[in-house]
Amino acid sequence: MATRSALINVMCKAADKAARSLRRDFGEVEQLQVSQKGPADFVSNADIKADRIIKEELKKARPGFGFMMEESGTEAGSDPDHRWICDPLDGTTNFLHGIPHFAISIALEAKGEIVAGVVFDPIKDELFWAEKGAGAFLNERRMRVSGRKNMNECLLGTGIPFRGHGHFDRFLGQMDKAMRETAGVRRLGAAALDLAYVAAGRYDGFWEEFLSPWDMAAGIVLVKEAGGYVSDLKGGQSMLKSGEILASNNTLHAPIQALIGHR
Repeated sequence: MATRSALINVMCKAADKAARSLRRDFGEVEQLQVSQKGPADFVSNADIKADRIIKEELKKARPGFGFMMEESGTEAGSDPDHRWICDPLDGTTNFLHGIPHFAISIALEAKGEIVAGVVFDPIKDELFWAEKGAGAFLNERRMRVSGRKNMNECLLGTGIPFRGHGHFDRFLGQMDKAMRETAGVRRLGAAALDLAYVAAGRYDGFWEEFLSPWDMAAGIVLVKEAGGYVSDLKGGQSMLKSGEILASNNTLHAPIQALIGHR
């Protein structure tokens, strides 16, 4: 049995409480698909509710820590060295369309470094968690990145630009190369889970651009603690600032980087 620290327990409790709210709301969204009005307003309310629940739980346990939240923004705490980086609903478009693939993502940043992360998929009941120096786990089982070494065996995850977001031509060039050199590319629509899947060895690598810190923060520590390597697309460590990320095992990182190119 994996032993969770007090910190991870706090994060898991907040994620679990928010998940109960999201599960209920997701049931409603599935019914709303057939309505003319559509579920968009409902989903934004689901988001806000989950955001509030997470914030309340984390504040109760660690009152001095600051926050960077997708819904409620940035809030300084009395402790300048620690802040939570959270996305109460990663995969909002999936949620909106009744697709059961979304997650809650909670990370803790200490003095500029991500030191703990939790990504919880409430529909599949999969809890991915990691703490610096303590390893990465899926529920109670230790996670490791994949051991594949050859690009032609690799399954990669990515995000696809959509209307008003992303660099279309560059992405099509990346995809052209990736399709020719790998065993396949997937786009599941929730970056936090994509990174968790790299940590669990389900994907051999994942890349995306134009992400927000809360999309990546928890996933970064998951991949690192599962023995993988994470960088921006140029090989540096500016993921949270640049909004771009490449995660894989150590062997494949350079070949994937060469494949998708960097500016």
